Amino acid sequence: MTMADDTDFSDFVDLPQEICFGLNRDTDAESLARLLAILADRELLSILVPRLEDQEITDLVDHIFRLLRRHFSHREYHRFF
Repeated sequence: MTMADDTDFSDFVDLPQEICFGLNRDTDAESLARLLAILADRELLSILVPRLEDQEITDLVDHIFRLLRRHFSHREYHRFF
């Protein structure tokens, strides 16, 4: 399973049973994309976010932006943020 650059990630929300980590890089990458698409669901977020502790929010935001800084060029970063 190799993700194409034009993969429609909206399809991933419908297939959470296909999330599997630890088999190989391609499956991990596709499973991560599926997981992130599911986590972006408004209903899920409305339940999860209020339950997070302040430090959990800070840690998660810090980790996400650390990954973006590591893997995005300046131009790519500012295209989205």
